[in-house]
Order: sequence, then C-alpha cells, then structure tokens
Amino acid sequence: MTGFADPVPYLAGALLVCGVAVGLSRRREYILRWCAWAVGVPVVVVALKMGPGGAAVLAALAGVACALEYAGLTGVPRLDRAVLAVAVPVAPVTAWLAPDRLPQVLALTLAAVAMVPVLAGDADGGLSRLCSGVLGVIWFAPLAGVVLLGPEVLALFAAVSIADITASFAGRSLGGPPLSRLSPNKHWSGLLAGTVTGLGTLAVLGAFTPAWAIAVAVGAPLGDLVESMVKRGVEAKDSASWLAGAGGLLDRLDSLLLALALALALG
Repeated sequence: MTGFADPVPYLAGALLVCGVAVGLSRRREYILRWCAWAVGVPVVVVALKMGPGGAAVLAALAGVACALEYAGLTGVPRLDRAVLAVAVPVAPVTAWLAPDRLPQVLALTLAAVAMVPVLAGDADGGLSRLCSGVLGVIWFAPLAGVVLLGPEVLALFAAVSIADITASFAGRSLGGPPLSRLSPNKHWSGLLAGTVTGLGTLAVLGAFTPAWAIAVAVGAPLGDLVESMVKRGVEAKDSASWLAGAGGLLDRLDSLLLALALALALG
C-alpha cells in the first residue's frame, strides 16, 4: 500500500490514551482488558516484525488456543479437540511454507476433520461433531491472512482493535437501540463509533482501501456477532476464562477473523 505508515507509534499512543481512560473509568473489567492488551500488543508487533515465519508462528499459536476454546464451547470429544487443534494451525503454516498449495491443503484438512466422527462410527452425535469440526476449520482459516497480507496486517489489527474498544465504550455510554438479538449488550451507537475510529485508523496509517474499509466496517462487527451466536447456542458468556478481563483469546480475535477473510477476498 502506498504511503503505509508504521503503526507501532500509533499503537503505543493508543495504549497510553486507553490506559488513562480506563484508569479514570475505574471499571475493573476495562482495567484488566487494558493490561491484557498492554502485554499482547508488543508480542504481536515483535512477531510480525520477524517476517513471515514470525507471523506464521504467531497465527498458529493463536489458532491452537482458539481451536481449544471453541472445542470446549461446543463440547466435542477429546479426539475431536486434538484433531482440531492440529488442523487449525495448518492454514497459517502452509501460507508461510507453500502459499500456492493453500487451497488444496485446506480442502484436505476439512476432509480429515470431517472424517473423525465418521471413522469413529458415531451414529448419535456424529453429525453435530462433523459440523462443529468443519465450522472450526473454516472459522479459523483466515488466520492465514496474518502471513499472506504481510507487515501491513498490523494496520488491520490496529484498526479492528481500536474499533472494537471504541464500540464497547461508546455502546455502554451512549446506549440506544441494540445491534442484534445475538448480543443485546451491543448497540448501534457503538457500531457507528467503532466504524468511524476504525476507518480513521486505516486512514492515519495510510492503509485505507475500499477492501480494508469493508473489512473493518462490516467484517469486524459481523465477526463479533458470529462468536456471539456460537456462545448463545451453547449458553456461554465467554469462550474461556484464562485471559484477564477478556474471557478467552477467541473473545478478542472474533472481530479480526472475519475482517481478515474479507481483506483477503476483496483485496
């Protein structure tokens, strides 16, 4: 992208501003979330600065964590969890080592995951296991975009993250009509505020293109609602409980997943 700016100083500034804001809010939830971002953002930056290999390792590890959280939500057997945890990192690793083979490898991965309940002869819960496994592979496949989009993916990461944080703050502060029955705590006011700050972040970083604007404005909020739908289906509040103030990693990456998918498909 022409004029692409290094997002690191802007991310540092955003962390500082958000740190002051959450400190003034005195809300324990926001403070814990900020602490998680203060640790996570430098890790992401360092990994992406290491090039495609670092990006692939980062995406693969994130994929394993998300796959295990998702498998825990859906309650699939241990064998399915293990297979899914192995299958999900295949996409980012292939994007690094053999990007031309990515479609074929993804097809084989989907087939392998789908065959687990078939080969187990599960006549009662096999269909549910198959659907859960296939959805998991498809849902997390966009993590390959962390590798394929190159260093500029950090701008997308920054825009989606800032949009997500702004939407949370604005939605709770301004209220108004709920965004969706899937997530009654989210409001249209939050969506609009998040969209403005997300697109503004892309513009400041010199990464504003029609494809990435759609990825941030449409993909990010829809990705959030996809996870809300999954959690409502299994009556869970968070994907996990290990990440301070944020539930699980999937709760933080849900918006990014569909944004990555649209950025790849449209870009």
